[in-house]
Amino acid sequence: MLTLRQIEVIRAIMVTGSIAGAARLLNVSAPGLSRLMKYTEDSLGIRLFDRRAGRFVPTSQARNIFDLLDTVHRKIDDLQSAVAGLGRGQSQELRIASVPSIANVMVPRAIAKLRQRFPDLGLDVNILKIEEAIDYLLLGRGELVAISSRFDHPLIEFEPLASGRLLCIVPETSPLATRDKITPQEMSGYPLIGIDPKDPYGAIMAAMFTNSGVAYQMNIKARFGTTVCSLVAAGLGIAIIDEFTVAHGVVRGLKGIEIDADSVFHTYIAYRRDLPLSAYAEHFRQLLRHEMQSASSLRPADRASTRKK
Repeated sequence: MLTLRQIEVIRAIMVTGSIAGAARLLNVSAPGLSRLMKYTEDSLGIRLFDRRAGRFVPTSQARNIFDLLDTVHRKIDDLQSAVAGLGRGQSQELRIASVPSIANVMVPRAIAKLRQRFPDLGLDVNILKIEEAIDYLLLGRGELVAISSRFDHPLIEFEPLASGRLLCIVPETSPLATRDKITPQEMSGYPLIGIDPKDPYGAIMAAMFTNSGVAYQMNIKARFGTTVCSLVAAGLGIAIIDEFTVAHGVVRGLKGIEIDADSVFHTYIAYRRDLPLSAYAEHFRQLLRHEMQSASSLRPADRASTRKK
């Protein structure tokens, strides 16, 4: 039985007509190639080449197998090219989804780094509401979802992604923009733009006021963080929003202020328990977690304590 290495050597000698030429083609030493060729012929019990004036000429007995050897070698080249293509993501597609708060800044940053590792990988990125995540995964529309809450489901795994805080955002021209911290009592004195209390972040926002014994009124409710930011930038009020939506200063004209109340929230990666993630999805998951934990205002000790609760 010929090994792949022996097939490669035999073909190289056949192509170049000499041991020295084959050694140059394969970038190895000629003596080593000569010994391998002798061992191959001894093992097969046939002479594959005649030596004529320093040239290696296929013997009549072996000539009919050289076409097969060349076919095998081409197939090996095709296999190696296909494997290399997988390493670049060639002819592959990763389908992922995210809730808007994570999709605005964090997902694009993770995708940019994913592209560096898999430059040819195709991507299908969806923006979903929380209630759409189950169908997205169970119907096989994508591999994973970055989500802002978790729930019990027999087929879906929720893996912790990152923890963050809610912030109060105000226009840069607002007198409040000089503040580094603000209380729920102080926020209640301004027109408030917020998220529906039924939303995971909205529930945390509502609890901040309730726990502080402060009544508040939301003049404007908006579903998506980007809309909230635009409303604040238009001077329609102040708002409470998750820190990942406004991370890295992507929303210009606004100032984020820390809230002097418990505003910690948790995010997750959701995927099917019964299906293995692709290498591309696993790498994206790692990159997204790193991006979000790096952007979080929580100190490492704070993150550790929230995981224990």
